Formats: sequence, C-alpha cells, structure tokens
Amino acid sequence: MAGVMIGIDPHKGSHTAVALDAREQRLGQLRVRASGRQAERLLEWAGGWPRRTWAIEGARGLGLLLAQQLIAAGEHVLDVPPKLAARVRLLDTGQINKNDDNDARSVAVAALRARDLPELVAEDQTMVMRVWARRYRDLGRLRTQAVCRVHAVLCELVPGGVRKHVRMSQAIELLDRIVADSPIAQAKLALARELIADLHRIDQQRRDAKRRTAQAVAASGTSITSIYGVGPIVAGTVLGYVRDTPPLPHPRPIRLLQRHRPHRGLVR
Repeated sequence: MAGVMIGIDPHKGSHTAVALDAREQRLGQLRVRASGRQAERLLEWAGGWPRRTWAIEGARGLGLLLAQQLIAAGEHVLDVPPKLAARVRLLDTGQINKNDDNDARSVAVAALRARDLPELVAEDQTMVMRVWARRYRDLGRLRTQAVCRVHAVLCELVPGGVRKHVRMSQAIELLDRIVADSPIAQAKLALARELIADLHRIDQQRRDAKRRTAQAVAASGTSITSIYGVGPIVAGTVLGYVRDTPPLPHPRPIRLLQRHRPHRGLVR
C-alpha cells in the first residue's frame, strides 16, 4: 500500500481530490476542472508524494477517462465502488449526505481500509467487448419498452384486444385491417406504425451490436466460448468486466443459469 492515498470524487464538470496519509490524516485537497489537462494538474499537485496511490470512485464509469489518463502516466489506480464509499460516510458521520470534499475523503478512507480493491490496468480488447455487449443489452431494454407500448396501443385499437404473444408480421396485418374513423384512432394507428418502425430499427441495431461483439470476442482469442451455452454476448459481458480466463484444457459442457432475454411479446 502506498504511503499516501488520494481519493477522487469524479464528476462531469470537475474532479475533487483529497490526499490522506496511512493514519487517515488529511494532507491536501484539490479540485480540478474536467479538461484535457485534468490529469496533468493532479500529477503536479501530487508531486510531493512519490509513494502514492489513486483511488477513484466509479473508475469504470464516470471516472474512466481520468483513471486511464493516470494509468498511462504510470500511476497506480484503484477502483472504489460507490457503495463502499457511502458506507464509510455512514460509519464515520452517521449520515450519507454527499458533497465533493467528503466524498473524495470517503473514497480515500475506503481504499485505505479495504484489502481487495482491484488495481486498474490500461484498456485493451476487453473494453471493445464491453462496449458492444453493453450496447446489445441496452437495445434489448429499449426493445422491451417498444414491444410493451405496441401491445398496449393494439389493445386500444382492436376490439377485444390481442393475444399476449404476437409476431411482428401479425401486428402489421392487424394494423392494416384497422379502419381509423376518428382523429384519436388515426393518431393511435400512426403511433403504432411508428413503434413498429422503431422495433425494426432496434432489431437491426441489435444484430449489428451482436456481430461487433462476436468479432471482438473472436479477436481476443479467448477460450471462454468453449463453455457450453456461452455465446458472444455472454462472453463479451464477462470478459468486458473481469477480463480473460485461463485456457480450458478439457472443456466440459455445463448448464448455465437462464440469462436475461428481452421481452418476446412481439417477435419478428
């Protein structure tokens, strides 16, 4: 553990840093504007503490860019989960009220007290997998929302409603048979057609995201896909967050827990 722990509370517009010694005594504090020189300013400020470690709250999220800039400069960077920093605030003060100064100090304290925080490394091919696997999952949630909305509008337009599971082609046929004889019905019919178009677009985007994920997984040379049931999205998600696993000398089929799938109420 470094002699000085520098906790950082990252934000979109600025970053607040607090330096603590091994006894959790405050050594200094700095707030820098989020800019191209953010890492340079922090390094200049911390130059008096050669034995230092940086602890960034959410270093894989909002603090990702700053963390990678510090790593590129040869610094040691730890990722502190927001819940861990919040727990420190609660134990120290009995409150979880947030402000930049207290947040940065709590991050540093959490890093000093913890023993198993991961040290970040420079981004590589795994980040590509993470980007596209997350894109695929996000699109799945958007598709679920669109499917539920289409079904709701169809129930409003079709007397007696429609079945829970309807194919895309069946939904389009239903819309083609509807006679909109009022401005309200016409508006709902137009909305349903727009939602169907949204679904077509989302489905194409999901196919593209899955293809990109598969390409990134293949380029990594990982062996995780030899596990039964692990496709490109599962592999991209796992490797994107925990990096690669050791090669499997004798892979055996295993049954995985059923993973989340987007809503299938309206399928292609």
